[in-house]
Amino acid sequence: MHAPSTRVQRRPVHGVLLLDKPLGLSSNQALQKAKWLLRAEKAGHTGTLDPLASGVLPLCFGAATKFSQIHLDADKTYETVVRLGVKTRTGDAEGDVLQTRDVACTPGQVVEVLDRFMGPIAQVPPMHSALKKDGKPLYEYARQGETVEREARHVLIHDLDLLDMRLQGDAPFLRLRVRCSKGTYIRTLGEDIAEALGCGGHLSMLRRTETGSFDASQCITLEALEALDEGERMARLLPVQALLDGHEVVTLDAMDAGRFLSGLRRRGVWGDNERVAVFGPVPAGEESFSHEPVLLGSAHTQSGELIPGRLLSPSEIQQILETSPELAS
Repeated sequence: MHAPSTRVQRRPVHGVLLLDKPLGLSSNQALQKAKWLLRAEKAGHTGTLDPLASGVLPLCFGAATKFSQIHLDADKTYETVVRLGVKTRTGDAEGDVLQTRDVACTPGQVVEVLDRFMGPIAQVPPMHSALKKDGKPLYEYARQGETVEREARHVLIHDLDLLDMRLQGDAPFLRLRVRCSKGTYIRTLGEDIAEALGCGGHLSMLRRTETGSFDASQCITLEALEALDEGERMARLLPVQALLDGHEVVTLDAMDAGRFLSGLRRRGVWGDNERVAVFGPVPAGEESFSHEPVLLGSAHTQSGELIPGRLLSPSEIQQILETSPELAS
């Protein structure tokens, strides 16, 4: 792949790219490469994946960055392999081995232990994580050989499925599928399960297969993205409103659309709802309006009022119309 430091002419790009992040790259490194390939001015991701993890990483460009928090907060699904009997310093295969123990648990004990980790659980964040203490990431303390006190965090394990296991012979393991709330540390979950089985362990594989409504089948790799021409790369972008899946849709007329974009509340016959996606026609040229309603922003409704949340700017809407001619026709 070309070096992303090569100077390119940046441009406004708006939308969501579902990337299958490779092993070995940080989320930010993957983001910067995709941003370079799309020549995008502004980009952000929706939640960090470790360099040792692969899988679904939604990348937000332009106006989509305004709604990235929605997917930071979304439930995630992972597939992981817990190597039993070997405890490492980092909780994964990269760390130094701290301890080896025999694996003496039975399949029945595995099922019983996994049941214990279903539902609400408390986790102590790992030292090798980006969580900050006193403004400094925990992994920086860890690199200096320091261990600092961390408060337990409460997370929710919705599903914990046993896909495969080997409890005897070389390299015993559990292969698991985990659907969990935001903030869940899968490395910590794997270590805690292995500790509860009496043998300790570490993660030898981690792949995110879903985040919110997005799954791995929708994703593209960096190599595949690079192989496309510019038009094909742009065609891989989902519209900004893809981040608002599950929101109630409210469509305004031209007058109310303009006032809503100015940050004014609108009145209507709406029930209370915290998650609303607002659409409406906007000026698309001299004395004309977009034929199809376009996304104006997010909102919530309360007591018959539509209350603006995150709004697209007129320039962002115009740029989206210019790059999506079907909306302006």
